[in-house]
Amino acid sequence: MADKKFSILLVEDEENLQEALKLNLELEGYEVTSSYDGAHALKAFHGEHFDLIILDVMLPELDGISVCETIRLTNSDIPILILSAKNTSADRVLGLKKGADDYLSKPFNLEELLLRVNKLLRKSEQLAIKQPLPDIYEFGRNKIDFKALEGSNKKEEKIMLSKKETMLLKLLIENKNEVVPREKILQTVWGYNVYPTTRTIDNFILNFRKYFEDDSRNPQYFHSVRGIGYKFTE
Repeated sequence: MADKKFSILLVEDEENLQEALKLNLELEGYEVTSSYDGAHALKAFHGEHFDLIILDVMLPELDGISVCETIRLTNSDIPILILSAKNTSADRVLGLKKGADDYLSKPFNLEELLLRVNKLLRKSEQLAIKQPLPDIYEFGRNKIDFKALEGSNKKEEKIMLSKKETMLLKLLIENKNEVVPREKILQTVWGYNVYPTTRTIDNFILNFRKYFEDDSRNPQYFHSVRGIGYKFTE
């Protein structure tokens, strides 16, 4: 069983195989979202946070290789396991070239698939582990005390922070100079995958600019990246 509830997007248009894989992955303790075509898969990917994508090549609407290539334009980290009835070395090389992390030819052994899924998720988890931040973090002339839920700015004004503000600050600073996707923020700070609006996060970012920026209209530290997420730069 998985130690953590990993979330998997399973993209497979063959209904019987889709159902069998979904059942077996759920028995392993994973959360599985089903998709039956390439266009729907991309919509699901942009709407939720996933830890792994299992992707068939032969799909209606948009083939799996194109889906993989499109995902890699905005996300270089999420593990992608391609399933394909095409098993020549040229097909395998193409899949890996377009950004897949692993490639499994059909028909495959279920136990092998589950082992590969586990391996990709563990590797992804290790890569995601960041160096822990100190309890007190300073940037510019600002200071944040994560334990005390408070900060101070260049004027040495004390700023009381809510628990969610502190969690979001910690997440952004842990990933400094990298765009943190909106979906990851919602899952980490609010604890669920889908949220109807970005307004809540936008308001938090606006508050951070008021607290810590010299000029909130021309931020140095806290940035919104339109359509993708948010970034802390130092």
